[in-house]
Amino acid sequence: MATGDELFERLTALAVRIIKLSQALPRDVVGQHVARQLLKSGTSAGANYEEARGAESRADFIHKLGIVLKELKEARYWLMVTSRTELTRSPGLGPVLSECEELCAIIGKSILTAKKNRPRKKGGRPGSS
Repeated sequence: MATGDELFERLTALAVRIIKLSQALPRDVVGQHVARQLLKSGTSAGANYEEARGAESRADFIHKLGIVLKELKEARYWLMVTSRTELTRSPGLGPVLSECEELCAIIGKSILTAKKNRPRKKGGRPGSS
């Protein structure tokens, strides 16, 4: 499993790659729409991860990781749209999509682990917290 610092670096690198990919999209209405959506979701995942690292409680951490996952999934969607419509012939698109998918899996697993390891309430049933 990746450490917090490693995830931060991967999310930051993903944001940089998405910025560069967005610059390669056409300057027409469609290209600019996709670029805006991709930029918003693909760059906010890392920022939200930084917020999660500073969470005030386990519940806050889980919630903020959920936002990271949501943004990554949205970025994955726009990357898939870009690929399927062939908006760019950038050879970097495939690796960016793969990295985004890997990060979705890692963050999803991190959420499950954090939920599993959260303290149970006194008198509560196992799994009811």
